[in-house]
Amino acid sequence: MKKEVVAMLLAGGQGSRLYALTSHVAKPAVPFGGKYRIIDFPLSNCVNSGIDTVGVLTQYRPLELNSYIGSGQPWDLDRSDGGVHILPPYMREGDQGTWYKGTANAIYQNIGFLDMYDPEYVVILSGDHIYKMDYSDMVYFHKKTQAACTISVLEVTLEEATRFGIMNVDENDQVYEFEEKPKHPKSTLASMGIYVFTWKKLRQYLIDDEADPNSSNDFGKNIIPNMLAAGEKLMTYRFHGYWKDVGTIDSLWDANMDMLAPHNSIDLHDPEWPIYARTPTKPPHFMGSKAVVSHSMVTGGCEVYGEVENSVLFHSVRVEEGAQVKYSILMPGAVVKAGADVSYAIVAEDAVIEADAHVGSAPDDSPDWGIAVVAGGVTIGAGATVAPRAMIREDVKGGEQA
Repeated sequence: MKKEVVAMLLAGGQGSRLYALTSHVAKPAVPFGGKYRIIDFPLSNCVNSGIDTVGVLTQYRPLELNSYIGSGQPWDLDRSDGGVHILPPYMREGDQGTWYKGTANAIYQNIGFLDMYDPEYVVILSGDHIYKMDYSDMVYFHKKTQAACTISVLEVTLEEATRFGIMNVDENDQVYEFEEKPKHPKSTLASMGIYVFTWKKLRQYLIDDEADPNSSNDFGKNIIPNMLAAGEKLMTYRFHGYWKDVGTIDSLWDANMDMLAPHNSIDLHDPEWPIYARTPTKPPHFMGSKAVVSHSMVTGGCEVYGEVENSVLFHSVRVEEGAQVKYSILMPGAVVKAGADVSYAIVAEDAVIEADAHVGSAPDDSPDWGIAVVAGGVTIGAGATVAPRAMIREDVKGGEQA
C-alpha cells in the first residue's frame, strides 16, 4: 500500500462568490469549457503527472460531485491499489465530529487515510483552478532542495498581489517571509494554493495546529507561517503557464472566453496532456439551415437554428431560430427560444429563456454593468428582461424586469 506521493484535493468549498451557479452544486462541479467540470483539471493533472492515489475532500453539496467522480474511471483512477477516494467529514470515536473547519483541519481529519499509504510526500491541491501542471516536476524540485514544504507561485502584477498570499524569497527562491493579502506587497510572487509537503513534517504540524484553540486551521494563515517561524526550509516553485482561479462570476466567464482564443496557453487539443472528463453520450450537434455560428464551442447534442457568436455551448443546448447568443456560456440543457437575446451572460443547466426575452447586454461604462447569471432550472418568461449583473435564482414572469 505504500505510495511515494499521495495527492489531496480540497473540493469542499461552497463557492459563495459564484452565487446562483453554486446554489445546488459544489464549486468544483460547476461546468466549464464546453464539456468539462472545474475538477477535471486537477484530477487530469494528477494522472498525467503519474500520481495514482488521490483523496478528494468534499463537504458542501457533495452529491453531484461524488456522483460525477464515481469510481474515477474517466481519469484512470479506478484502481484497487490507490485510485481516487471521496473523503467527507466523518464522526470519529470519542467526539461529536465536525465539518472541515479549514484547509489544514481537512487534512488533519484524514491523517488516517494518509497513514494507510505512508507516503513520503503529500501534494495539496485546490479543486477550483483551471490550469495544466506537471506535479512530478514540482515533487522532484522539492526532493532536490530537501525542503519541508514547496509552494507553487505565479508572478502577478503589483495591483493583483494584494489579493494573494505573497512569498518573499532570497536569491535561491527560499522563503524568508510570507504575507497574507498585504496592503503594500514587497514582491509579486503569489501562492497558487498548491503545496508539496514532506509528510512526516506536515503530520506533526497538523497535530500541533489542531491542538491550538486560537488557530484558523488554515495552510496560508497557520501551517505555512508556523513552519517558517520554526526555521523549516520552505521553497517556491515558479509556475509558467495559464492559471485561473475561477472563484468569481467574472473570472469563470473570462476563463471560458479564454478557451476561444486562437492561441490560448491551455490547449485543450494537446495529445501530450489531455484533460479527461465524464461526458454523456450524445449525438453530434446539429445546425439548422438558417443557423449562423462564429468563433464558438458547440458540443454534442446541441441544436442550433439561430445565431451564436463568441460563445460556449455545453451538451444538449437548444438555440431556436431567430434567437441570438453572444459572448455567453450556455450550460447543459439550456434553451434559448425564438427571438430571445442572450448577451454577456451565463445561463446555467436546464434554464429556459422564453421567446423575445432579453438576458444581459454588451459592456458599457456604467458601474452597474456585469455578467448576467440565470441559475439552473430557472425560466425567464416571454419578453422579460434580465439586466446586466443580475443573479436570477427564481422564475421570472413574462414581461417583467429583473
